[in-house]
Amino acid sequence: MTSDESAVAGIGAYAPRFRLSAAAVEDALGRFRARGVDTVAVPDADEDALTMAAEAGVRALAAADYDPEDVDALFLASTTLPYDEEAGTGRLASLLGVPETSRTSQFGGSTAAGGEAFGAALDSAGVTLVVAADCPRGAPDESFGHAAGAGAGAFVCAPDGPGTVTDCGSYTAAYPGTRFRERGSDETTGLGVTAYDREAYRETVAGAVEELGGANDPDAAALQAPDGDLPYRAAGALGLDSETVAAGTVAADVGDAGAASALLGFAEAVAGESEETLLVAYGSGGAAHAFRVESGGIPVRSVVAGDRDLDFAGAQRLRGAFDSGIPEGGGAYVSVPSYRRTLPQRHRLVVGRCRSCGALSFPPEGACTACGANEGYDDAQLSERGTVEAVTTISQGGAPPEFVPQQARAGEYASAIVAFDGDDGGSVSVPVQVVLDGDDAPQIGDEVVAVPRLLYEQEGVRRYGAKVTLATGERR
Repeated sequence: MTSDESAVAGIGAYAPRFRLSAAAVEDALGRFRARGVDTVAVPDADEDALTMAAEAGVRALAAADYDPEDVDALFLASTTLPYDEEAGTGRLASLLGVPETSRTSQFGGSTAAGGEAFGAALDSAGVTLVVAADCPRGAPDESFGHAAGAGAGAFVCAPDGPGTVTDCGSYTAAYPGTRFRERGSDETTGLGVTAYDREAYRETVAGAVEELGGANDPDAAALQAPDGDLPYRAAGALGLDSETVAAGTVAADVGDAGAASALLGFAEAVAGESEETLLVAYGSGGAAHAFRVESGGIPVRSVVAGDRDLDFAGAQRLRGAFDSGIPEGGGAYVSVPSYRRTLPQRHRLVVGRCRSCGALSFPPEGACTACGANEGYDDAQLSERGTVEAVTTISQGGAPPEFVPQQARAGEYASAIVAFDGDDGGSVSVPVQVVLDGDDAPQIGDEVVAVPRLLYEQEGVRRYGAKVTLATGERR
């Protein structure tokens, strides 16, 4: 099969900055059971599959030089969205600023979802943003738990993209029990029959590649990596050498990134200047989707490398092992309807421009503080970068009730007043929470950049919005 509808115009990739090493797990538990994995990425206390999807999506759109308003379709793939029953595409579209009229589709059920979403995007007309994001979990004494990482990959597919998909192929075979998560559980598990798991992976992946007419000696192969071992074990059946597999594999550093695994590997391969790349997504059960891509010249914006090491207890803390939940009483109650009305401000820093004097206002309500007029406001977009005007650190025990779970996971946090410029002139000060870069809060005058994060949860509903982090460093 050859896709003539669309091509890859840009790639974005994101993984959390925190890393838990195999050595740290072995020191704590006496062994480490994830083959070929040196470290795994651990989401911050306010990160989840949706925030990582937004991070990767922003980067893919920037790489392809498209605005969110240009997106005709948005496809999201994940096995670990916050809710079993809720369309994550609605929240992701709002975080990114994708039009409400854009077509959306959601893919899940297995880690092959990333490949399914990519294949659907290639057959979609116009500009399609496809994002795969996952943060799987497993029991701390099982290989699934040891390999569990996190990350997100995103592609912009458009007719004028430089990355041509020359062949597509799929293969499905019945292999029950290789990897599954029972309804109501947060932990992925499996039967643990190593030979059976390897057979399922090898047959399914090789079958999809055979549909392409074989691997055809690519420069890099981005194979689904449930751990750092399986892609190399399947290399012989695919006619690939270890160097080709290594050029498209990030599992040694990131761990098992679920539905995002193959897309992250593809981003790594293209960033390494692979001219032709084989991409294969695999999911237990089992199914595989393979793509041959002429990948030279595809622009990539990727932030995958970690820069903060955790010990085992620190990783468990970030994952919520010691979180007792939100205390009863107190706190600021914001109803869901009220929260929804402020989504443009919270998600995308949309403020008001006074119709009388043109001054910016946040929030855009009431009389203009500059001229006192009550003529209303027009929407105005703020820059994603701003300057810290004031900052304070909220120490342990000092947080409002809704932020107690965050403190239980991540410790103290900072709040700041940040001056953002409007795209068409003017500036306005906005109160925001700060994602701490190490142990120190930013200083007055520091440049910061807005990032999508989880703010808090109330009535079982997660509230997302913009926070800021320092604009300096490789991760921005």
